[in-house]
Amino acid sequence: MITAVRTRAEAALADTLARFRSLTPVRLVGDLLVMVGAILLDLWPGPWAETRVTGWLLIAYVATYLVLLPLRHVLPAVVLIGAAALPFGGPALMVLVSYTAGRRIESWVKAVATTTLTFIVVVLLWDWDQRPLDIEPVYGMLILITIFGVGVALPFLVGRYLAQREALVQAMRDREARMRGEHKMLSRQVRLRERSRIAQDMHDSLGHRLSLISVHAGALALDPSLGDKQREAIGVLRSAALTGMGELRSIIGVLRAEDGPDDDPATRTAESIDSLVSDARKAGVLVSLVRGGQAHPLPSRVSHAAYRVAQEGLTNAAKHAPGAAVQVTVKYEPDALVVEVRNNPSRNGSPVQEPGVGLIGLTERVRVAGGILHVGALPSGGFRIAAVLPYEETPLPDEPEDEQDETESPRGIRKWAGVGSIAGASLVLTTIIGGFTYLGAQPVTEVVSQENLDRIQEGQSEADVLALLPDGDEPLVADGERKSQASPEPPGARCVYHITDEQSYLAKGTRVVRFCFRDGKLVEKKIHVQRTGQ
Repeated sequence: MITAVRTRAEAALADTLARFRSLTPVRLVGDLLVMVGAILLDLWPGPWAETRVTGWLLIAYVATYLVLLPLRHVLPAVVLIGAAALPFGGPALMVLVSYTAGRRIESWVKAVATTTLTFIVVVLLWDWDQRPLDIEPVYGMLILITIFGVGVALPFLVGRYLAQREALVQAMRDREARMRGEHKMLSRQVRLRERSRIAQDMHDSLGHRLSLISVHAGALALDPSLGDKQREAIGVLRSAALTGMGELRSIIGVLRAEDGPDDDPATRTAESIDSLVSDARKAGVLVSLVRGGQAHPLPSRVSHAAYRVAQEGLTNAAKHAPGAAVQVTVKYEPDALVVEVRNNPSRNGSPVQEPGVGLIGLTERVRVAGGILHVGALPSGGFRIAAVLPYEETPLPDEPEDEQDETESPRGIRKWAGVGSIAGASLVLTTIIGGFTYLGAQPVTEVVSQENLDRIQEGQSEADVLALLPDGDEPLVADGERKSQASPEPPGARCVYHITDEQSYLAKGTRVVRFCFRDGKLVEKKIHVQRTGQ
């Protein structure tokens, strides 16, 4: 547990240092301008302008911003939740920290958890008693969701979408660079293959003719009818042919040098592993060879692949774990040949490195031979290369599925990258617009018409009166406001308040009618003017 926490802390520190190193003057100046702009917007003409903050309190506010805004790049989730908990945090601060959190948080689980906790903090700290308008709680909740969606959720989703698109572009660039490198390697392999063909043609044609010249010259030198000068000339001819053969071999060696000496399956077989181990032992490698099972005849491709597994394993052990003990195992199982090379951890304590290019080529060679290659670190800290090779000649396998689908993978990335962020933003907007649309369609603006008001008289039954009253109320006038300036209610009566449909600008308030019931009868119908701000 402690090791895992230490590893994460070291990774976070390394990431932070990398970000600081990547800072350029342009980015630094831009971030400073953003910080200054956020402070000014929240001070003036933002909400702080109404409270007229001055003195040490103003310095404390600015200092808090100067700490949170740079820290948002390092701890985006913590800063977002902390900014939501600030009682004096302005909208510019929330938009900035939300956008940065969306760009910096990579895990979607952490992103969902962060936004959820932020919403909970906002709801808990929302002052339900002192709302911007004295409105019904349902409208207050809708306004709260709207503020959170516009000030937090949408900037967060925009930042996350841009981060995903940036990661996609970088992945495409890396893929293009990798494809260019693979194209160069392929071109090099084609050139090497052509050189090998040229060398083989020279060996088959020119070498054969030089051999014939040498043989004929040797036979001609035995003719007793020739004189000394003729024999000397024939000797020079035979010597020239032999010299030409030697030079030909040298040229062929140069042409095939880049293919490596292991490209001749006839001289690199499973039986040659003994000499390979012997040469490694002479070079100072602590290597042992273990053979097991009944020897089985092997196809040339399989035998050569077995030799290459042992050779690559010894090479990697000598390169990455110098001084470590190495064990080479060649075991003939009933149905397959198993070749394994394992080495202990390096004596100098160097960590096991990732497989190199040689193992990539070895994987392809084993695949072509019809076998399976396993490469990986051992629990003890060493390294293991093992191959399972068939005894029978197998046809060349088809191209692996991952290589066949390589061209299709970027399409999938391009198709789905950022879709989650777009869907989230659409959900936020749909919730806001749908909520206001639904509430706007409700009969909240129904008022008591003058016709029904005239029909209602004291002494009528409560059921008849309620049948003439509307179901909805004026949304921007809460129940507490409708009755706060009314006269005292009759003792023992239950009263309801409604807005009348006839309003007057000259009244400088809202006309409210009160209906009071007692014992199932209407005992009072009274109208008063509810003035705002009193």
